[in-house]
Amino acid sequence: MNLHTLQEVTAFIWQEGDMLDHGEFAGWLDLWVEKGTYIIPIDPREEDFENSLNYAYDDHHMRALRVQRLTSGESISTSPQPRTVRSLSTFRILAQDAQRVTVRCAQNLREFRKDSLKHYSADIVYTLVRDGDSFRIERKLIRLINSDDTLAGIGYIL
Repeated sequence: MNLHTLQEVTAFIWQEGDMLDHGEFAGWLDLWVEKGTYIIPIDPREEDFENSLNYAYDDHHMRALRVQRLTSGESISTSPQPRTVRSLSTFRILAQDAQRVTVRCAQNLREFRKDSLKHYSADIVYTLVRDGDSFRIERKLIRLINSDDTLAGIGYIL
């Protein structure tokens, strides 16, 4: 295990989570490569995301639209805008080469909106591409542990 790489990817992913919790969505969009994909499958065992139903399967254009809906105040699922705080832990590098690192971690997210506190847990797999002394996101796969159960509207970015 390369502890230096593990520390680098952990710091990057913690930064991304903090940006999302504090509404820094323009900066969050800049963390992505142009052809990156943001995926939240419904079926927890699904691997063919392009040919299955997902809560999200976003390319660059759809990520930008998601941020626009979230910040415009015109979407019923994001009004009032939810407040979130997330914890990210159990980081494990699954694969790496000179350009890419694939890392899995656990996320526990709390959402407060309309006098209700909700909790979402997920396994997340990131594919990160080296960009100078940092990274950019090529893929973010979020597997909610209860994705095949009835979920309340998820109006923010996991």
